[in-house]
Amino acid sequence: MTRYPSLTDRRILITGGGRGFGRELALAFARQGARLMLTAARNGEELRRTIADANAIAPDCCIGELADVTLEADCKRIASVARGKMGGVDVLFNNAARSPAEAMTRFDREAPSRFWEADAGGYERLIVTNIVGPFLMTQALVQDMVGQGLGRIINMLTSGPTMTVSGRGPYGASKAALEASTAIWARDLAGSGVTVNGLLPGGASDTALIPGDNVGARAIPGFRAGKNSGGGSEGTLAGLLPADVIVPPSLWLAADESASWNGRRFVAKDWDDDAGWEMAAAQSVTEPVVVPRIL
Repeated sequence: MTRYPSLTDRRILITGGGRGFGRELALAFARQGARLMLTAARNGEELRRTIADANAIAPDCCIGELADVTLEADCKRIASVARGKMGGVDVLFNNAARSPAEAMTRFDREAPSRFWEADAGGYERLIVTNIVGPFLMTQALVQDMVGQGLGRIINMLTSGPTMTVSGRGPYGASKAALEASTAIWARDLAGSGVTVNGLLPGGASDTALIPGDNVGARAIPGFRAGKNSGGGSEGTLAGLLPADVIVPPSLWLAADESASWNGRRFVAKDWDDDAGWEMAAAQSVTEPVVVPRIL
């Protein structure tokens, strides 16, 4: 795994940090010498376990708080705790999200729920978590980032085909809205030293967001990002990507080396970490568009 000297002591906040992508990121950044704060809304035991595992890698590198990103007061509290315990935040990963299974009455490939069969309460919770949550957490931190002249905001997106797939209810719509927000925020922050980029795995991944047993043991055997992923096959792979596919581009996006990239969208499965970051970034970035284009 590429090492980035600028990540030593870099202050990183990861929402949804207890499991899945959040856990993979926490452990990877601990190995880079970063200082970490993780949040989770629902499972305190998962959060405590990830914090303990990160601190086993680098003692006292990681703290955490239970917090709901849909609550403005919680986001402001997290920002305050980060200032008090870490002196602030340099990098924000807006990773917390709800699964389409939480809104749909049937998460079944053969007979999926139609949108009108969605649970109204679950639909609303998903939309608020996946769209309003990143806004509230970013809003609580971004002025500090602008003031210090340094900030990296990374929004976790999804593949284009996922945005309009039948039977997945509001999930794709929520991620399309976050992709549009990424473009808007990047333009608003241009020239400030704070960048905003989107990152997506490039296909369904082996995390708890995908229902089923044996989470963590369902990925495509022998998958190697950037080697056998097939550039341009975003969202169309058969099988699940390993959760750690998200790590190499995330390290780069948080580091000084990504400073000139703003308002772009990167596909993790196409990132070849062996090629050097310049080639890996060029290989995994998607073509820019004036506005998000999903139809």
